[in-house]
Amino acid sequence: MIEKPSQGGVHGGKQCEILPDTPLGNDVALMAANMDAILSSQSYMLAHDDHKLLEEERMRGVRMLLELEKPEMAFQADKIHSTVIVFGGTQIVERPAAERRLSDARRKLAASPSDRALRREVERSERLLALSKYYDDAREFARLVSIDNQCDDRRDFVVVTGGGPGVMEAANRGAFDVGCKSIGLNIKLPAEQQPNPFITPELCFQFRYFALRKFHFILRAAGVVLFPGGFGTLDEMFETLTLRQTHRMQPVPIILYGREYWSKIIDFQAMADAGVIADDHLRLFSYAETPQEAWQEIVDFHDQQHAEC
Repeated sequence: MIEKPSQGGVHGGKQCEILPDTPLGNDVALMAANMDAILSSQSYMLAHDDHKLLEEERMRGVRMLLELEKPEMAFQADKIHSTVIVFGGTQIVERPAAERRLSDARRKLAASPSDRALRREVERSERLLALSKYYDDAREFARLVSIDNQCDDRRDFVVVTGGGPGVMEAANRGAFDVGCKSIGLNIKLPAEQQPNPFITPELCFQFRYFALRKFHFILRAAGVVLFPGGFGTLDEMFETLTLRQTHRMQPVPIILYGREYWSKIIDFQAMADAGVIADDHLRLFSYAETPQEAWQEIVDFHDQQHAEC
């Protein structure tokens, strides 16, 4: 036998005690207010305009896809076929700036001669002054790479950097010096909040994800030049070497600029002697000491590739 529902409703016999606080009737003011609420509601936004939605954790894949596609569309629009990556340290600045840093460190030490931290800063500043030559070399290298390769509709060997200061600034500046385009793949870091001012504006991109930024570095690379640098440069070096070692990226010349610096930082021969890398892996990279030598290595590599094809 079917039970008769109670007067309170059909849901388990429970009476609805909370009713909407909305009077019935044709109230124009209430209708207008509700329409305003509808139009301003987050739910009514187009999904791609809903920034709060895009920040949700479950939207990570969408954000990553946007970081994949946005630069790619710009590169295609600018007919950028290949790039030359320049990696290097943020602390390596041009000589006048390095001299100012050293002068400031010495002045502070003179005021507190027993301060070990200040003495250490003077030592570091002296070494950074010696390394400032690499700023000039990175700038000259980018000039050489850029000046003869952006004349046609198809752009080859476009300089790309991480968009920050130091060696990255120098490379973007070298292209800027000769009126050529260059790319900056920037990412906000605690000590680096803005891109350098020499990047081509329509080719400067900000990334949230390191992985997508690295992908765009490698995708069109025709050469990789690593100037002296720190953790970030080492990370980029070993990722590139690993991708080449495992045949996960196209063959490219990988050039360590400044043998004296790199031989102190990493003993590759010791790695091969220990058996953790093969002797053949030592041929994945080479050294260069001048901008002309580094550029010539890239030219010779691609001339040989074309001859073999």
